[in-house]
Amino acid sequence: MRELSGKVALVTGAGSGIGRAIALALARQGSQLILCDINAEALEPVRREIDGLSRCIMTEHADVASIDAMRAFADKVHAAVPAVDILVNNAGVGLMGTILSTRYEDWQWILGINLWGVIHGCHVFVPKMAERGTGGHVVNVSSMLGYMPSPDVAGYSTAKFGVFGLSMCMRSELCDHKIGVSAICPGVINTNITRNARIRGHENVDETRDKVVSFYGRRNFGPERVARAVVKAIKRNKAIVPVSPEAWFGYWFNRAWPAGNRAFWRWTTKTIQK
Repeated sequence: MRELSGKVALVTGAGSGIGRAIALALARQGSQLILCDINAEALEPVRREIDGLSRCIMTEHADVASIDAMRAFADKVHAAVPAVDILVNNAGVGLMGTILSTRYEDWQWILGINLWGVIHGCHVFVPKMAERGTGGHVVNVSSMLGYMPSPDVAGYSTAKFGVFGLSMCMRSELCDHKIGVSAICPGVINTNITRNARIRGHENVDETRDKVVSFYGRRNFGPERVARAVVKAIKRNKAIVPVSPEAWFGYWFNRAWPAGNRAFWRWTTKTIQK
């Protein structure tokens, strides 16, 4: 998909952060956008920005963790267009906690949004893409923690490993339909995800959050750079897309020396939280 102008792109979690940046980057390419977010009010400023660049076909409140909500959203989308050309499953939340400290309801929450949200998006939109027979592209936002085990993020990493594996299976299965699939693995990106994340197993939650937010702020690698990587991934049909330097480092380090990589990230996590 070398030319994105005129293509219909759907982005979940488009009200802020990486989703917003991806939506705007695609609009700058001339794509027409369909947006959803759990926070419907956050979509209105994004809609206005897109309408100044291209066209926003639709904005919709949708909970990606609910299959009923996603089916209802898909019905509205397919009443407007036969199928989307580009599907970006981006919506996600953050969770800190070990296997010992993560509560059962936290597992339901993180997997419901970060993994099942991607599955739901693929389930309700990809069949129409394949049925139409003109190709397309699916972007699933995983994480560098989707291929690189790290301590204190058991639930988050489990979900992102699932998204990574799902993406690779889809890529193999959908190539006959001329539908490309990319797993985007951003890295340490300065968005609100750390401010809104659940934190378990730490005595002082506010202090831990402040340290993590401060680290992400000092790193200051913005979501716009992820968005540029997404546009490039679609145009070049790239399979695995680490974005930030640490995501690339972790990807190759883990392939070359998994034990050393695990030790390095244990040390890094402890350093960030000090």
